[in-house]
Amino acid sequence: MALILLLALACGVAVGNVYFPQVVSPSVAADLDVAPEVAAQVVTATQFGYAAGIVLLVPLGDRIPHRRLIVSLLVLTGLGLLAAGSAPTLGPLLAAGVFVGVTTVVAPIIGPMAAGLVSEDRRGMISGMLLSGALGGMLLSRALGGTLAQWLGWRAPYLVAAALVLIVALFLLRALPTTTPPSAQRYPALLAEPLRLLRTEPELRRSCLYQATVFAGFSAVWTGVTLLLTGPAYGLGASAVGVLALVNAATMLCTPIAGRQVDRRGPDTVNLVCLIAVIASSPVLAIGGLGGTLGLAGLACGSLLLDIAMQSGMVANQVRIYGLRPEARSRLSTAYMACAYVGGAAGSWLGTGAYGQAGWPGVCALVALLATLALACHLMAVYGRRLRLVDILVNEGDSRGRP
Repeated sequence: MALILLLALACGVAVGNVYFPQVVSPSVAADLDVAPEVAAQVVTATQFGYAAGIVLLVPLGDRIPHRRLIVSLLVLTGLGLLAAGSAPTLGPLLAAGVFVGVTTVVAPIIGPMAAGLVSEDRRGMISGMLLSGALGGMLLSRALGGTLAQWLGWRAPYLVAAALVLIVALFLLRALPTTTPPSAQRYPALLAEPLRLLRTEPELRRSCLYQATVFAGFSAVWTGVTLLLTGPAYGLGASAVGVLALVNAATMLCTPIAGRQVDRRGPDTVNLVCLIAVIASSPVLAIGGLGGTLGLAGLACGSLLLDIAMQSGMVANQVRIYGLRPEARSRLSTAYMACAYVGGAAGSWLGTGAYGQAGWPGVCALVALLATLALACHLMAVYGRRLRLVDILVNEGDSRGRP
């Protein structure tokens, strides 16, 4: 259990590197004398780098011993964070952000590894703990990053994150067990395998679509809410975004519950509830545009509902894909996480554009539109499966009734 807790901590520290730039971009804009919309490109750069790292590096989890791979990536991430924290202009900061995003992909490597370390009847519990750790890193990185940026400048979050990553790497170097890679495929074949799985596994494609659209809305909200809270409607500092993120810490308690519901009712039922909840979060979030106490309450309740729905949906999707091909979990994870984070990076970009064109209401409308698209596809898939099942039952009945 101690090892699982350490792995959950590693997931949180690594994932946090993707999210704390969302709350430090206003400080970057002020210090480097660029527009807030331009400074927000740091968020997009890091998330696009993360998506690239998933595609290029996560498949190696099936090829390279986990201890060597995970520790090496953490060390490289620490060096990238140090480079970002000392960047003199926006250009080097963007480049360092991409590098950090590429290398901080240990969470989707740890997940498949942990699934192979425990018995099948404990995989749901372990997956829930790792996801809770990643979620904790996501939330705490915003809170601590915003506070550090406001009091010590935008460079401080990068330097603190670098120290944390390197410390975790040292602990994992001593704690991780020796594992035997399940694949001997060459690197080009490993890179091609997730594409083949996307082509041949319709359930994987469904999971990817659901998570990409919901995560796009999630990223749009957190990119836009930074501009909203630090803009004229509220006039707050970057730490206010971090405090808002802390409200959503309750989501960490929901992932084990969601896992149990997936076991009892299946991934489709949980996905349906989650997509409806994302749509419902949009009008609640829109109240945030009113400002004042009522607006803050709307942002807190709406973002909490959105967080719970997204994370619970992720549990359902992961349960679905890990049951498809147990011998190819890293490659399944590559396909799934790449689609999710391309959606997240696109959501940050779309959210910035929506905020620039239509303000906060435009961001909320974007969330509802993306979730409605996913919901329509989900209903079509479930309805189509039921029709096929009815046809099979009717055909079997006809064949049995024949003389």
